[in-house]
Amino acid sequence: MAINAAEKQPAVRLEHVSKRIGGKMIIDDLSFEIYSGEVFGFLGPNGAGKTTTIRMIVGLMRMSQGNIYIQGHSINGEFKKAIRQVGAIVENPEMYKFLTGYQNLIHYARMIPGISKDRILEVVKLVELQDRIHEKVKRYSLGMRQRLGVAQALLHHPSVLILDEPTNGLDPQGIHDLRNYLHELSRKENVAVIVSSHLLSEMQLMCDRIGILQKGKLVGVEKVNEFIEKGVAKVRIQVDDGRLAAQAIKEKLAIETERVDDTTIELPVEHEKIPVIVDTLVLSKIKIYGVAAVAKSLEDRFLEVTGGKSVE
Repeated sequence: MAINAAEKQPAVRLEHVSKRIGGKMIIDDLSFEIYSGEVFGFLGPNGAGKTTTIRMIVGLMRMSQGNIYIQGHSINGEFKKAIRQVGAIVENPEMYKFLTGYQNLIHYARMIPGISKDRILEVVKLVELQDRIHEKVKRYSLGMRQRLGVAQALLHHPSVLILDEPTNGLDPQGIHDLRNYLHELSRKENVAVIVSSHLLSEMQLMCDRIGILQKGKLVGVEKVNEFIEKGVAKVRIQVDDGRLAAQAIKEKLAIETERVDDTTIELPVEHEKIPVIVDTLVLSKIKIYGVAAVAKSLEDRFLEVTGGKSVE
């Protein structure tokens, strides 16, 4: 989605946020913004501080320095006004399994003034649980429980929805349904959706923008497609002898190649240098059967930026 920062006030804004634990800097001077109507993915290698940042956004952990604003309200100075804008699911949603989905929502609604039965039915329809809402939760699949959790988190009309690892335990169909639902939710309800996940392929399909943390510092915040397109491109070449092709390119062009199999090599190369690679192979009397750009993924680019470290 196109976001014009000059025209839109951010739904969530972090300003120079830092966190020290036991004298160690866990989060170091984070500043970025998240807007209504977008799905924002939050990524980080193990120990990068992603979960700590989420906990500070929802008020479960104090900041050592800086401030977080939700719809203009400071977490430090106006906590109740700020947190009223937030709905969140951290890990798996907790429900009373002996109650029906509807009874769970009624129970939760009693804790917050102003939630009508019409609103309950509205969110049930929004998460497409109309046909099963009066069944006991113990009969729900994990995907249905996730949707019921989202319904619960949306009851009080939050403008920010935070989902920490929402795809945990879901089957491929459940992940697909959740992804489509979050897209619809961000557009139709104009909600800022913040998602964390270790499934980078899903984050690529689900998110409009991503923010990447490494060692407590912000690597960058970018649109997913623009982030993926940066960095070194790869070319895959099919030849009659992969070993000889790799040897010729290394000796004559000083470029290291990766052998996919006996007749296929991959190598990082700028687009305009592809003809030079082809000419080198032809002059080395190596037969070429195909040349194609290798499509990069969010995982490829993430590993490139973070030095090959896994996701939190």
